[in-house]
Amino acid sequence: MTPPLAIREGDWAELGMDASEIRRVVFIEEQQVPQEEEWDGRDEDCRHFLAIDRDGKALGTARLLPDGHIGRVAVLEEARGRGIGLALMDAAIASARRRGDPSVVLDAQTHALAFYERLGFRAYGDTFLDAGIPHRSMILTLHD
Repeated sequence: MTPPLAIREGDWAELGMDASEIRRVVFIEEQQVPQEEEWDGRDEDCRHFLAIDRDGKALGTARLLPDGHIGRVAVLEEARGRGIGLALMDAAIASARRRGDPSVVLDAQTHALAFYERLGFRAYGDTFLDAGIPHRSMILTLHD
């Protein structure tokens, strides 16, 4: 039996075409994030993660910056609620752990705080607006 989902890890040259399409749909179209904020010029320096279904369709993406910041976590609307966000986060956290990062951080949309808390992240600081959307910073310590 073919697994229902695979997570690919790679650089922007490998995964950027599919990742950018998912981010365009989720952030720019659905959430009305301005293109100039979404395309921040940092993708070339990041590790990228892509969730692929058994038919080869890309359903979700995330990125890990060199400083341990996880971001641009996005799952296509039709694929939400299937554990794809969790699989992407697990892959990004595992990648950061492998390279020796002491912790990972992210800026979570406030409606997603509980999702990240289930992964062990804790919120810190005040709520702030990013692209007009309320966020909070969160951290997960990786040392065992």
